[in-house]
Amino acid sequence: MKEKAYRSIIKTISWRTVGTLDTVVISYFITGSFKMAASIGSIELFTKMILYYFHERVWNKISLGRHKPTKDDYVI
Repeated sequence: MKEKAYRSIIKTISWRTVGTLDTVVISYFITGSFKMAASIGSIELFTKMILYYFHERVWNKISLGRHKPTKDDYVI
């Protein structure tokens, strides 16, 4: 079973939202500056979204850990 590209895009956006909030909070605790924390978060938002998207697309081509259902599989 393969995932469509739009699913990877939606997963990318949702994960980056969580990841960027985490980065902003950590950056704020380290720098003590919300402006600096927001700057760091905004930069990594875009770079990591791009990296994650391509990471997902590569993994979509790898069969490791995937099981192709057969007609004899039990289905609920």
